[in-house]
Amino acid sequence: MGAVGLGCMPMSWAYSTSQQRGDRSVRTVHAALDAGVHLLDTADMYGPFTNELLVGRALKGRRSDAFLSTKCGLLVGDQHIVANGRPGYVRRACDASLRRLQTDVIDLYQLHRADPEVPVEETWGAMADLVAAGKVRALGLCAVGARASRRAGSRLHDGTIRQLERVQQVFPVSAVEAELSVWSPEALESLLPWCTARGVGLLAAMPLGNGYLTGTLTPGQGFEPDDPRARHPRFTAEMMAANQPVVSGLRRIAERHGATPAQVALAWVLRQGPHVVPVPGAKREHWAVENAGAARLELDAADLAEIAGLPRARGSWD
Repeated sequence: MGAVGLGCMPMSWAYSTSQQRGDRSVRTVHAALDAGVHLLDTADMYGPFTNELLVGRALKGRRSDAFLSTKCGLLVGDQHIVANGRPGYVRRACDASLRRLQTDVIDLYQLHRADPEVPVEETWGAMADLVAAGKVRALGLCAVGARASRRAGSRLHDGTIRQLERVQQVFPVSAVEAELSVWSPEALESLLPWCTARGVGLLAAMPLGNGYLTGTLTPGQGFEPDDPRARHPRFTAEMMAANQPVVSGLRRIAERHGATPAQVALAWVLRQGPHVVPVPGAKREHWAVENAGAARLELDAADLAEIAGLPRARGSWD
């Protein structure tokens, strides 16, 4: 069975900002490391910058315990986010991330989004230079597949695969980060097969469905204004109620195993292949420890068949 990572974004970016606490987040990182989590995933845009500062603080004296992933390529402005893939910017962004993270090397450096004004090969070449300089150990790419921007008749990750084919000619891709969960399994269609055929890792983002698959959210409960779920088409009261059968199915399986719905959802992601690492976000120690425990949960064929038979998740885009 594989391992579960830790997405550090919720500690200082989006998702219930009134509940974010620096000291508690440091304890959460330590609890995750103690529970066997090694992959920590952050980005310079989270905060912006404050998430890397927090992770650097948490890893002081424990850097060797973690496989550290961060990202570049997106700039946060006032009410907008823009891509920047210029080689000079990439080099400066990496140096700044190294300082904030208090480390001399980044294990996995990911391109958050390609800059439409810069050929992705140029951006990737600058990132490859960072590997040659010893500042970065491996390179990754975040999936671009926004549902609303899909070409008619295309699959969700066709755009990402086109980018991967281009950058792979410049320098090897070690990992791809993309949404993958019980209620968003689209990466299984083409992206995961592409990665598996090439020995590329898949970091499964949002494996708990932005918290919905934990079974702890109530339809109509409301979200803080800056929480992205307040505008997400699966988090209207109507859609949250409509998708309750998905959570109910996970809860039935969890009860059979003495586990939680979140652990079942994560164990399902882990069963998708040895190169797949779920990266759930967590702000509190007990959630990080609970998530790590999913690595010990063995789902059998009957469990997997029951999950496969759950109703397709719905959203206002359907």
